[in-house]
Amino acid sequence: MEHMSLTERILRGIALTLVVLFFMFPLFWIFLMSFQTNETILRIPPSLFFEPTLINYTSLITGELQTQAGSLKIEFMKNLGNSVLLSVCSVAVALVLGVPAAYAFARHKFRGSEDIAFTLLSFRFAPPLLVLLPLTIYFRQIGLDNTYIGLIWVYQLICLPLILWIVRGYFEDISPDIEYAYRIAGHSWFATFRKIALPLAGPGIAAAGLLAFIFAWNNFVFALVLASADKQPVTVGALAFVTASGIQYGQIAAAIVLSIAPTLALALYAQRYLVEGLSLGAVKG
Repeated sequence: MEHMSLTERILRGIALTLVVLFFMFPLFWIFLMSFQTNETILRIPPSLFFEPTLINYTSLITGELQTQAGSLKIEFMKNLGNSVLLSVCSVAVALVLGVPAAYAFARHKFRGSEDIAFTLLSFRFAPPLLVLLPLTIYFRQIGLDNTYIGLIWVYQLICLPLILWIVRGYFEDISPDIEYAYRIAGHSWFATFRKIALPLAGPGIAAAGLLAFIFAWNNFVFALVLASADKQPVTVGALAFVTASGIQYGQIAAAIVLSIAPTLALALYAQRYLVEGLSLGAVKG
């Protein structure tokens, strides 16, 4: 039995290693591409051995994209800053609005509550193209087109339903008896929500906020249609690397590395809350 157990562990280790290599190899290859020129990337056959260069990162930081047709101005760092601003503000607004709403849906059952909650969730199901045309018209009429506030508002279609439904499940997993006991002691509803419900659901709220941030960061269609070049996030700004003189693969790879770095760093920092929050949401009494 001991021999079989050791063999099973070895086989599982090999299988896990193969799975990790399968999913991580594209990222590893993109990381290598970011240190190569177009000539090195396009050579046949490809090779893992090359002379690394920082020209791709230098081009992104300085805003000077070198192509065969000459120098081209790009605003990648501006786009990167736009992504940070839009994602952080969108998630912050969604948390302020969604967490109390999730608590209300979890604790106070009223007529039509499930219909309202499902209507909010349906915003996540609807394809973006379904709402883009009316949004574009309305935004032009009220002066929100091509503004950060308008984009943050539109991003609530991404963040708010996600946070509302995920956090609602965490609040439902918390026994209401704890809150009742605190209320009987003479504390208000808001004090109970702030001092009891929020700390207990903290890991779940952190997990929902992280997932909403990733979805907001990766959004492409809304910013493409509703914003001009100076307010577009990095997902749209990456289109600048497809030029008339060719596709700048090295700069694209460097842009991918820089664009996924914030979300990767945030996920690594908050992985404890993410795992704990998802585990909390999966446990039913």
